[in-house]
Amino acid sequence: MADYQESKYKQEDEKTGLPRTGPIEPDSSKVSRANVIKWLPILIILIYFGLSYFRIPVLTAIGQYLVVSYPPEKSDLIVCLGGNSVERGLATADVYKMGLAPKIYIVREELPDGYRELKQRGIQYPESIDLLGMIFKGLGVPEEAVIKGEVQSKSTWEEAELVKALAERMNYRSIILITSPAHTRRTYLTFRKILGEKDSRLFVVPSPYSEFKPDTWWQSRRHAREVLLEYQKLLHYALKSFG
Repeated sequence: MADYQESKYKQEDEKTGLPRTGPIEPDSSKVSRANVIKWLPILIILIYFGLSYFRIPVLTAIGQYLVVSYPPEKSDLIVCLGGNSVERGLATADVYKMGLAPKIYIVREELPDGYRELKQRGIQYPESIDLLGMIFKGLGVPEEAVIKGEVQSKSTWEEAELVKALAERMNYRSIILITSPAHTRRTYLTFRKILGEKDSRLFVVPSPYSEFKPDTWWQSRRHAREVLLEYQKLLHYALKSFG
């Protein structure tokens, strides 16, 4: 080491002709590069195990955020939101048979492409609203308890506007909303925005018949797409509707 420092001093003396008064520092660029190469594999291993350890809690939290549930109380109306008719229909019938509300409102969904062509050719194709009616009838819900929407809706926002119009017309002040688990947070935010903070009480009930689980959703391609879509829609609503 002494020989190395002495040779470095001599090199400096030859260049400048002046004696050196301080220690010679090693080449920092070479040392830092060597340290990076040395510690890189360890860093990669630590990141891998860190992600492996926290992956499940993080993914679970992502799924749990989408699901909100408000234990329903005695209300004026049950709303069965459009989409996933079977799971939502079953949950709606359960809530009705518990005696929590005297009326059920079924949202009429937008007709699929080609529907009118089928009708013109004399082919009967049931709408989702008809399928829900069949489910309710089979589960013992009387027809007079079901209110079928007349206007088609294309989004949760439009569904909320239709429900608001019905609530104002019929003076409904408390509403139970039945939908799929991953759809509950956006449903609540949308209906709360449209119906107002003080004009009505809202109870959001996630269907227990859905196969969506917040702690395993990433294991199913269908549920993974559902979660991704919900977050995209939440972001869209936050930017354009709740801002």
